[in-house]
Amino acid sequence: MEQHNDHNSVPDALIPLREEIDQIDHKILDLLAQRNDVVGRVAEVKKLTGFGIRDYARETSLLKDRGDRALQVGISSSVIESLFRVILWASRDRQAALGADAPKEMESKTIAIIGGHGGMGQLLSTLFCDYGHTVILADIDTAITNVEAVKEADVIAITVPIASTIDVIKEVGPHCKKDALLFDVTSTKAEPIEAMLDYFEGSVIGTHPLFGPSVHSLQGQRIAVVCARDVAQWHKWLCNIFNARGLSILDTTAAEHDKAMSIVQVLTHQTTEILGRTIQKLDVDVRRTLEFTSPIYLMELLMAARHFAQSADLYASIQMNNPETSHVLHALKNAGDELREIVLNKDRDRFRTLFTQVHDHFGNFSEQALEQSSFLIDRLVERG
Repeated sequence: MEQHNDHNSVPDALIPLREEIDQIDHKILDLLAQRNDVVGRVAEVKKLTGFGIRDYARETSLLKDRGDRALQVGISSSVIESLFRVILWASRDRQAALGADAPKEMESKTIAIIGGHGGMGQLLSTLFCDYGHTVILADIDTAITNVEAVKEADVIAITVPIASTIDVIKEVGPHCKKDALLFDVTSTKAEPIEAMLDYFEGSVIGTHPLFGPSVHSLQGQRIAVVCARDVAQWHKWLCNIFNARGLSILDTTAAEHDKAMSIVQVLTHQTTEILGRTIQKLDVDVRRTLEFTSPIYLMELLMAARHFAQSADLYASIQMNNPETSHVLHALKNAGDELREIVLNKDRDRFRTLFTQVHDHFGNFSEQALEQSSFLIDRLVERG
C-alpha cells in the first residue's frame, strides 16, 4: 500500500513551494467561481431564447482550444481535456438546474408521488418542484394516504419498491382522474404496465431510470420510456421535463426493455454476486489482496463491494421479477460450466477458440472498450 510521509519529515525547502501551490489552487477556484457566475447568465439567455443547453459544436471547439493551449504551455492536452469535460458537465448541470431548457409557459400541475420518501421519489419531487409544479408526497409514514393523494392529482408517479408496485397500482388506479397521467419507475415494465392499463382508464407510461437516486447529476443519464396509452399528450409533457433536466430519453417497448434488462441488470448483478459470494466463501482477506491489486481487480472489487453495500431486497426484486431471468441464468450456468471444464483440463486450444468467438461477437466494440476502459483505469489509479 502507499506509504505517506510524516508531516514532520517534510523538507524545509518544500513547505514554501506547497504554500505557493495552495495559493495558485485558490486562484483557480476563484476563477471557477467566476465562470460559474457567467454560466448562470448563460442559462438566463438560453431560457429566454430557447437555444438549448448543449451545443456540441461549441464544446468541440472549446476542448480543441483548451487542448492546443495546454500543449503550448507544456501541459498534457489529454489531461486538460479530461478536466474541461468535467467542467462542461458541471456547467450543463447548473444550467439545467436553473431551468435553461424548461418548456416555456408550462402550466403548473399537481403531482402525487406514491413512495415519495424513497430515494427515487425524492429525486422526482425535486425535479418537478424545480419546474414549479405542486408535489404531494404519500408514503407509509405520511398522514395522507395513497388514495387521498391521487384523487386530485394531474400526474401520479409510483415509486414504491418493486415488490409493492402491482398492489399499489391496484390500490390507486381506480381513484385517479380519468384525464391524469399514471407512470411508474420500476426496473421491469411488462407487468406494471399491464396492471396500470387494467386498473386505470387514462394515460399510462412506464419509465425506468437507468441510474440510482444517489447520482451526482442527471446530465446524460438515461431513462427508458414506454408509452402504453396516451390520451392527452402526456408523453410529450413528461419527456420535455426529463429532457430539460438533462436526461436522455430511450423510447422502447415493455418486451424490448425487459429483455435488455435481463442482460444489463440480471446477468450483471448475478455475476457480481457470484464474485462476492466466492470471495466470502474462500475467506479472502480483501484488504490484503489490495496490496497486490491490479487496476482491473480493483475495479471489479469496487463494483462488488458497492453492490453488497446496497439493498438486498432491491437486487432480489430486480432478478426475481424479470420474465427473462430463468433463460439468462441458465445460459450463465452453462457458460460457467464450459469455462471451468476448459480451464481445469488445461485445454488451451478450446480456450483460444472461445476467446476468439467472444471477441468476434463483440466486434469493433472490443477496441472501443479497450480505449474507454484504459481511460477509467487511469482515473482510478490517479485517485488511488
